[in-house]
Amino acid sequence: MSEKVVMEMGQKFPLTIKRLGINGEGVGFYKRNVVFVKGALPGEEVTVKVSKVQRNFAEAEILNIRKPSKDRQEPSCPVYNECGGCQLQHLTYSGQLKEKRDMVVQALEKYVKSVAETTDIRPTLGMDNPWHYRNKSSFQVRKEGKRVYAGLYAEGTNKLLNINDCAVQHPLTSKITVGTRKILQKLNISIYDGKSLDGLVRTIVVRTAVQTGETQVCLVTTRKDIPHKEELIERILKVDPSIVSITQNINREKTSLIFGDETIGLYGKETIHENLGELAFDLSSRAFFQLNPEQTVHLYDEIKKAAQLTGKEKVVDAYCGVGTIGLWLAPKAKEVRGMDVVPESITDAKKNARNHGYKHVRYYTGTAEEWLAKWKQDGFIPDVITVDPPRTGLAPSFIKTVLKIKPKRFVYTSCNPSTFAKDLQELTKFYHVDYIQPVDMFPQTARVEIVAKLTLKKK
Repeated sequence: MSEKVVMEMGQKFPLTIKRLGINGEGVGFYKRNVVFVKGALPGEEVTVKVSKVQRNFAEAEILNIRKPSKDRQEPSCPVYNECGGCQLQHLTYSGQLKEKRDMVVQALEKYVKSVAETTDIRPTLGMDNPWHYRNKSSFQVRKEGKRVYAGLYAEGTNKLLNINDCAVQHPLTSKITVGTRKILQKLNISIYDGKSLDGLVRTIVVRTAVQTGETQVCLVTTRKDIPHKEELIERILKVDPSIVSITQNINREKTSLIFGDETIGLYGKETIHENLGELAFDLSSRAFFQLNPEQTVHLYDEIKKAAQLTGKEKVVDAYCGVGTIGLWLAPKAKEVRGMDVVPESITDAKKNARNHGYKHVRYYTGTAEEWLAKWKQDGFIPDVITVDPPRTGLAPSFIKTVLKIKPKRFVYTSCNPSTFAKDLQELTKFYHVDYIQPVDMFPQTARVEIVAKLTLKKK
């Protein structure tokens, strides 16, 4: 067996790329070292130069591509290489779908090899049009000389890229952000300075309701008073007739978080109305809502398929957020209970259930393990548990609780194949993985969602 060679900064060598890593970078092996190469694609032969050396891996940049992938393409976005918001525009869409499924397979092979070998891992569900799908943008505002810029920071820097037309944003959000930026410049309204922390306007947030056509503009500012406020509102309204709400959020802190705690209505409605399948939602400036509504319908339909409801089942929607998954399942469930640790989410979830007239749907503040244990004592044991946890995966205490309660079906929705596969190590002691369905919620990026159907093993 060849010995592992210690790598050095600036070292150059040829490399064959074997697969994509979870951040969309190419992965190759040089003398038993793992090498990550940004922009390289599986199957490519490249010459690289080492740019970073760590104990277990190295990072390298491409010097030249000796044999390109047949799936390589020219990125359509002019700031693609600087921005870092998308990672896969240089890969054809069919190639992206194939590699996203492979990321799921890789994670399973690492943590639960038997699942990788025996489970039906389906082709990734993609979009007909994988561009301009994001319904919300939050662009930072800065000033250089007399020009006001709005955009995103170049990856790993504090340089703001002025973005006029983002390839993955809904065109309306781009149009309105650019229009608002120009108005701020014209009216000479002071712009936040990230270094001195002076100035007023920090961020322009635009969300458009794809189904209803209503748009909300939110200006995030460092203080309440806005000069030329009436004229500013009047001019923003002229940018596009879809604008039905203008709000102001005040964030005085030096923080990377976009929103502060206080939101004020400047014009029109406090919320915009959006439909998702049969469901309807009122969205305030800070409310969480899926960024790709078109694919969310497909994702939730996959959850519904995996839940296999007949009208007789008791369902628990753990990590429920504002209740969307539970509400999606409600028409075919006998009873739905959901919980979340964020009190505001539960307030919204209760309101959403009321608005839809569901009497058999209830929401509770707290952890899933607390409530499941309490309900078990009261004699309530769910037939189906559905989860959609954060990227960190399920809490070990929650897995322990599920394995005690043993619902017949467990539907696991995940946005992180690694933590999903790790969690399966415990879950598969009692559950069989029937199938895994990858769903592409964020085309052009390295992220992939999964819906997995788990069934309690027969004794």
